Amino acid sequence: MVSLFLAGCGQEIKDPVSWEVEDFTFTNQDNEEVSLADLQGEVWLADFVFTNCTTVCLPMMANMTELQDQLKQEGLDVRIVSFSVDPTVDTPEVLKSYAENYGADLSSWDLLTGYSPEKIDAFAMKSFQSVARKPANEDQVVHGTSFYLVDQEGVVRKFYDGINPPTEEIISDIEILLAEE
Repeated sequence: MVSLFLAGCGQEIKDPVSWEVEDFTFTNQDNEEVSLADLQGEVWLADFVFTNCTTVCLPMMANMTELQDQLKQEGLDVRIVSFSVDPTVDTPEVLKSYAENYGADLSSWDLLTGYSPEKIDAFAMKSFQSVARKPANEDQVVHGTSFYLVDQEGVVRKFYDGINPPTEEIISDIEILLAEE
């Protein structure tokens, strides 16, 4: 705990943003409701993925799983929240199987669904400044590839490249947020 305090002492997140995450209650891979209120007081990482994705989601899921492992090794208590951008396909069961294929630790990772495609598009734009739009008659969804660092108050404080994530910077920024508690 002392090292955590010293790690964050006097440091600030470089190039921060301040985007409030709008209130939500969605369904996770275990068919349980997860809301913004459930995440209050916790630092969390968010991203937008879908199970049918043939391009960017593959490295994003692998990178987030690796990041989750590193956070555990560092002893950092961080939740991960992945919002499906294809909720008509991504049922809780499909999301659970998808995450398990990557070796994700689902005790601290929620993959969310249970909303309309229009709702997730509006939510992604308002809360994360990102699109999540499925073009008509296509099976692929246009969405952002960032990882988002959200603080204990539900405010996005920074975003990172999810394809080539700067892992050390993400861990350092998480330590800064955890020291602010």
